[in-house]
Amino acid sequence: MNASVRLSMTSLRAHKRRFAGTFLAVFLGVAFLAGTLVMGDTLRAGFDTMFGNATSGTDAVVRSAEAITTPGESEGVREPVDTDLVKTVEQVPGVAAAAPDIQGAGQLIGADGKPIGGQGPPTLAGNWIDDPELNPYRLAEGRAPEKSGEVVVNRGTADRGDLKLGDTTILRTPDPVEVTIVGLATFGGEDGMAQVTFTGMTLSDAEKYLTAGPGEASSIQVRAGPGVGQQELVDRLTPVLPRGVEAITGQESTEENTDMISSQFLDIFTTFLLVFSGVALLVATFSIHNTFAIVVAQRTRENALLRALGASRRQVTASTLTEASVVAVTASAAGLAGGIGIAAGLQALFPAIGFPFPEGDLVIGVLSMVLPLAVGIVVCLGSALLPAVRAGRTAPLAALRETAVDQSGASRVRAVIGGGLAALAVAVTLTGVLVSPSIWLAGAGSVTALAAFVVLGPVASTTAVRVIGGPLDRLRGVTGSLARRNALRSPRRTAATASALMIGVSVVSLFTVFGASLKATMDQTVSRSFAGDVAVSTPSFGAGGSGLSPRLAGAVQQLPEVDTAVGLGRGVAEVDGKGRALTVTDPLALQRTFDLGTVRGSLSDLGTDGIAITGKEAEKQGLTTGDKARLTFTDGAKDTFTVRAVYGQSELAGDYVITRAAWAPHRTQDSDTLVAVSFKDGVSTGAGKAAVEKVAARYGDPEVQTRDEYAQSSAGGIDMMLTLVYALLALAVLIALLGIANTLTLAIHERTRELGLLRAVGQTRSQLRAMVRWESVLVAAFGTVGGLALGAFLGWVLVKASDGASDSAFAFAMPPLQLAVVALVGLAAGALAGLRPARRAARLDVLRAIATE
Repeated sequence: MNASVRLSMTSLRAHKRRFAGTFLAVFLGVAFLAGTLVMGDTLRAGFDTMFGNATSGTDAVVRSAEAITTPGESEGVREPVDTDLVKTVEQVPGVAAAAPDIQGAGQLIGADGKPIGGQGPPTLAGNWIDDPELNPYRLAEGRAPEKSGEVVVNRGTADRGDLKLGDTTILRTPDPVEVTIVGLATFGGEDGMAQVTFTGMTLSDAEKYLTAGPGEASSIQVRAGPGVGQQELVDRLTPVLPRGVEAITGQESTEENTDMISSQFLDIFTTFLLVFSGVALLVATFSIHNTFAIVVAQRTRENALLRALGASRRQVTASTLTEASVVAVTASAAGLAGGIGIAAGLQALFPAIGFPFPEGDLVIGVLSMVLPLAVGIVVCLGSALLPAVRAGRTAPLAALRETAVDQSGASRVRAVIGGGLAALAVAVTLTGVLVSPSIWLAGAGSVTALAAFVVLGPVASTTAVRVIGGPLDRLRGVTGSLARRNALRSPRRTAATASALMIGVSVVSLFTVFGASLKATMDQTVSRSFAGDVAVSTPSFGAGGSGLSPRLAGAVQQLPEVDTAVGLGRGVAEVDGKGRALTVTDPLALQRTFDLGTVRGSLSDLGTDGIAITGKEAEKQGLTTGDKARLTFTDGAKDTFTVRAVYGQSELAGDYVITRAAWAPHRTQDSDTLVAVSFKDGVSTGAGKAAVEKVAARYGDPEVQTRDEYAQSSAGGIDMMLTLVYALLALAVLIALLGIANTLTLAIHERTRELGLLRAVGQTRSQLRAMVRWESVLVAAFGTVGGLALGAFLGWVLVKASDGASDSAFAFAMPPLQLAVVALVGLAAGALAGLRPARRAARLDVLRAIATE
């Protein structure tokens, strides 16, 4: 074994350039994985510290015991508590101070007239708590609000909106409120909690604009006196609290907040990055395997001589695996250092792009180091295992032959297995998509389809390269013909090299198709459901934004150009024990402005005790017109509602509809998410839109859009998502290009004598460079075409599976322009990957090349 190790180390030192591509592939994959884990740990620790610092003075929180959570939301809505309870709490022995805490939505307008935030994180407003230990925000500049209209904002929000002390601006609550900034605050020592915005008002202003009426608060913050622990304080508070109200420790409240940030942002963010780390490492697997397969083929004579001299199969295999182990360990260790560097770079970059990275040192946990190291080593050794076994099977008589070149083709067994996998993939996928909708079956079929593509690669490469490279014979003459024949020389190698790029391109194509389908779905939804002429909305998603004033629809309705204006508000309640989102609106106006499909019953007489639901939801709940449903609201009230209408389509209108009169007794901070407007006959869209914009300007100046503009803006987040996806997938494509370049470099090494002969018989340097570059382009074209086909198929599967798993109808769309750009990028990438090997080939000395054995 020692001899094998010595031989492996000698071989590595002599041929270290052969493994440069493998080293880089492992390095990049491990660095991305390690950087993601370190960044996630650092963010979690930073937010834990920030929340801990911000809430260190709060020993207990008094709040409603029950929360109503709707599907798709992790944080429930709680009933307000009575602010009179503060007096009761203050009388409890061990309580040093107590203060009501009111929280609601409030979005500031920046100096440029545009709203600040609203793109995901919450835009919060609340009362400014005077007790500095109970207030998670700390005054950094200025003073606390003392009279109506004065506010404190977190410093990060002020910086993003170019606002400063003394400035007057608008706060959407959602009714526009003119406010003057008298103070700037920090949260846990930071300018803000990530991208969350906060505006602190006086208690009376907060009650006026953020609650249904005075005397209500989201919770009560409590501080303990000296010598009283948090749990002891909670134990003392619990007996004096009314039914339905609970006390939790400040530590528990902090943990809930950090868990909320973790579940809503950090876990999703890191999982998103880990998926792309997996894609990059999968691409690296093909590149690494290909490198070792070529090296083993080139060293056939050398391995045969070792066998002839007495080396066992196990020793030859061990020698190859030792080389792979050295490359794996060194590249993975370097990748760990690179990952720490990536995390440090992101820690410095995030604040520059407006995302405050919590201060503090990088958190480098054991798992963040051990896992990437182990994954890098396993990927490298796993990729080298088959070539190593193949090396051990080299017969001693092979030493009598010339140096071997990998001429492996596609076997009949491979074709049969690949065909079987493809048939199985189609059967499983179609079953999971069309017959019995199942995300798991569709996913299993997709994975099987990927395996079928990889297995069938060598079978398809010969035909594909002949077809794709056919025009080269006419366009580039002998140079093109030689490039095509070189690509055809080893179908298995060509397929393995192209597979890495194929996976990268397929994932890019998958997201491109899915993104286009989401846009088409949104356009289809608006076109089918929205019968109005213009829509008034606030451009926001996630928990951001403050919504629209519920008075806006009524004001727009008064315009002479307008036939119908209807606002869609949002409420929350438990329907027969299950949390559901309610659409709060005028049902008759809704029916005139939205296509609700077939309506059974009547929307005209919902009144204060009637509800309308969609057909799908009625079927789920076992309800029909005339049936009774028990609704429990966030204020604790329980009322029996009668199902008076069942309508066909939900989408924009929602699954449950009640009147504003029915919602009014239970509302907290009221707002609309959308105002749909239909014009009278003869009123042009331009004239009607201009009239609506004038009215909207008085209510915080929300955006007024035509139906097409509304559909386009609703899909705006998709483009943002795709941009991030493309940026992350660039790593996988880069690793694939390194694989192509490394394969060509090794191929040039084994074809040194052949290239020398070509130069000797008259081939110029430029022709030789062109031949190598075109070979690279052909391999890239094969991978790109296969990736486009696989990606389009997987995109269709994802859309259809989503359609089956969702109540909304998904539309499938193939974006030809975007896919054409992906194809061109793939071809250009192939040309780029061939530049260095082509230059190296052109620099070969003719006489030495001919003399090479």
